[in-house]
Amino acid sequence: MRNFYAEISQAAANEERLLAILIDPDKFNEVEAATYLKKIPKETTHILVGGSTVEKFKTEKTVKAIKTETNLPVILFPGDYSQITETADALLFLSLLSGRNPEYLIEQQVKSVGKLKHSKLEIIPTAYILIDGGKECAVQRVSGTKPISQSALETVVNTALAGEFSGKRLIYLEAGSGAVIPVSEEIITEVKKAVSIPLVVGGGIRSLTQQENAYRAGADMIVMGTQFENL
Repeated sequence: MRNFYAEISQAAANEERLLAILIDPDKFNEVEAATYLKKIPKETTHILVGGSTVEKFKTEKTVKAIKTETNLPVILFPGDYSQITETADALLFLSLLSGRNPEYLIEQQVKSVGKLKHSKLEIIPTAYILIDGGKECAVQRVSGTKPISQSALETVVNTALAGEFSGKRLIYLEAGSGAVIPVSEEIITEVKKAVSIPLVVGGGIRSLTQQENAYRAGADMIVMGTQFENL
């Protein structure tokens, strides 16, 4: 059986560049899965599926449609526990560490246990850190939390380290869907220097230059949505 986290960790150790395409089930037409997947960059290594709010059963339908068309790992990126489906390969078990809303620090995780305790999904504990991307994003609205300012470098680094110290296996720096400003290179570099686990960066990366800058700064995996269509 594949160990998807081990693969990500090994790729990070080898300084290989990972690229994940994020698919929001509410914006995805399962009938067009084959067409959509033909458009994604050839460098794509993973597919993430999830959204801040998703219609019931839509995540499962989306994952099933994707898996009939690709052998790429499909990893859940759920906005809440209702989006968990056994049809995926793995799950980012997210804790929103940048906020102080207990619903997204621990309550959603507790609610998910009934689905996960007998699950075959590979569960990857992930520190999810929202960074101010210059506009209010869906995560901010749904969670009722504020992102960390891009100028609060020490706070971002300390939050990432708190995530690692508490046993998280990935750090995910997120500027939010539709971000005007991606996570800064300085933040990426300083977090990468501080932590010893793989670093994922997403939100607002719209050009090859921004993508390259994020990798050079230290991102092990970049997450993009439909922005890739403009590259």
